[in-house]
Amino acid sequence: MWRDRERGTGMSSKYDRVAADLRSKIRAGRFAPDTRLPAETDLARDYGVTVNTMRRALELLLQEGLIDKRQGAGNYVRQQRPPMVRTTERYQWEKDRVRLPADERRAAGATERDTGLNRDDLDFYAEYTQIPATAEIAAVFNVPEGTRLLRRVYHTRKRSERAPMGTGASYLVYDHIARNPDLLNAENEPWPGGTQHQLSTVGIEVGEIVDEVVARTPTPDEALVLDIPSGSAVLVLRKISIDTTGRVVEVADAIWPGSRIKLSYNTKLKAWN
Repeated sequence: MWRDRERGTGMSSKYDRVAADLRSKIRAGRFAPDTRLPAETDLARDYGVTVNTMRRALELLLQEGLIDKRQGAGNYVRQQRPPMVRTTERYQWEKDRVRLPADERRAAGATERDTGLNRDDLDFYAEYTQIPATAEIAAVFNVPEGTRLLRRVYHTRKRSERAPMGTGASYLVYDHIARNPDLLNAENEPWPGGTQHQLSTVGIEVGEIVDEVVARTPTPDEALVLDIPSGSAVLVLRKISIDTTGRVVEVADAIWPGSRIKLSYNTKLKAWN
């Protein structure tokens, strides 16, 4: 039956259709994680395509992070990571939590909300450094180039996995937050209530958030940290937080494997009169 479809006249190529069939089988559990796929020649014979077509199909799955190609050993199915769904509602959810007691804020954070995982499932990593603002970041903050910033690098990893779900960097103007020394110490991460609560401790209320999203290939360092092929796609989200006076108070860049993140934006429109 598959061969009949493969000979069809649709717009998709042969290797796209082979990849789609293998992808569905992997996601359905027909090939268990960490198991070796049949040899390329055997797969090509089973699908009725050339070995070159099969290799192109497998290259797609490799770029999507569904399989690994192990030198001299063949193609292996990767352990599938839980998907993340990020919605704009999370920002109001974070703001509403600012006024909750510490124990309620500590119970779960935004990552748990996006993934459905529990706090005990996750490992958090944070590194803080003070840096001068580059021309590009200074322009977003509307401050002079060289202004002192606090740069915060974050990784969150599911404990059963070797690579983080994503990586990110957050920038705060040092003089905005220096009144609270706790905000300068990475050992206080993960902070109950996240950045909006941190800012609230120095009298800053976030009133608007702008998201800017681009897709690109990862840098070599990003591919290494995220454990993804260098030719695969990542989504980069820049979140710009603006306080109630119109001042930019945080610039944060989050980077995820494109196959792992879903951005869901629901915009309600007013009815015509």
